Amino acid sequence: MSILETARQQVLEQGVGLNQEQLIEVFNLPEDQIPELMELAHQVRLKWCGEEIEVEGIISLKTGGCPEDCHFCSQSGLFESPVRSVWLDIAQLVEAAKQTAKSGATEFCIVAAVKGPDERLMKQLEDAVAAIHAEVDIEVAASIGTLTQEQVERLAKAGVHRYNHNLETARSYFPEVVTTHTWEERRDTLRMVAEAGMEVCSGGILGMGETIEQRAEFAVQLAELNPHEVPMNFLDPRPGTPFADRELMDSRDALRAIGAFRLAMPHTMLRFAGGRELTLGEKGAEQGLLGGINALIVGNYLTTLGRPMEEDLDMMGRLQLPIKVLNKVI
Repeated sequence: MSILETARQQVLEQGVGLNQEQLIEVFNLPEDQIPELMELAHQVRLKWCGEEIEVEGIISLKTGGCPEDCHFCSQSGLFESPVRSVWLDIAQLVEAAKQTAKSGATEFCIVAAVKGPDERLMKQLEDAVAAIHAEVDIEVAASIGTLTQEQVERLAKAGVHRYNHNLETARSYFPEVVTTHTWEERRDTLRMVAEAGMEVCSGGILGMGETIEQRAEFAVQLAELNPHEVPMNFLDPRPGTPFADRELMDSRDALRAIGAFRLAMPHTMLRFAGGRELTLGEKGAEQGLLGGINALIVGNYLTTLGRPMEEDLDMMGRLQLPIKVLNKVI
């Protein structure tokens, strides 16, 4: 039985994700089978997640000056990067949330370039969440690094409903990407987030030099977290970083990865994130949205440009993809 026939029975019919060995077969599918993979991934998404697409906007509360050495990231203060440290105030965050909500987005994520939050950042985030909820009908997520148990509890109490902390890559490849903290530290934060009742958002970046086997390993390790959401980024080499000279991921490999991640995590929200514009372009993005992706970030990312929000909304309209609407019970 071929791997796609196996996936049809195991994933589509039973809702059980593929294991690591099975995923390696998917990552090695010949090019002429990619359309069949995309179609199967789309069917899996429709059956186990529904047809709606969740739209999210993100904003950086603190940009640059990070003490970590993530080799892909221009926000590290350890590299000769053009990004410099900037802080936003509460009023700017509220205004950004309002603009995000106008796009139809149901999710607004506040991000800070830190290893973990100090008391100043915690207090500012708590105040920001309260101010946004008072003025904007939108869910607030956060991504502010490694957390302590006390900080996790404070964020949950403040009304942060989803927390993003990317594993970034497979456990076996992580030391090639980051040396100033461990993969296990990231996983521990995600465990506490889940135990506190917040939704877990964790993904990473593909195309950083990992092997196909490590991509399959990464997908399985993410699935073990039982995440609500997995952001899928593709490396956009940033000037001044150790990965500045890495080549862009081949678009065919990116499509294989989208299909494989959907078959590994049939019940999870897969979100198009950074690098999709360069790696896939307009046509590839449409293939992804009809091949397992059911969420995307609109507008710009943290230090790289995305597509204009209107273009993504037009694309979803052409594909007749319904946007998720936030329904709050007051």
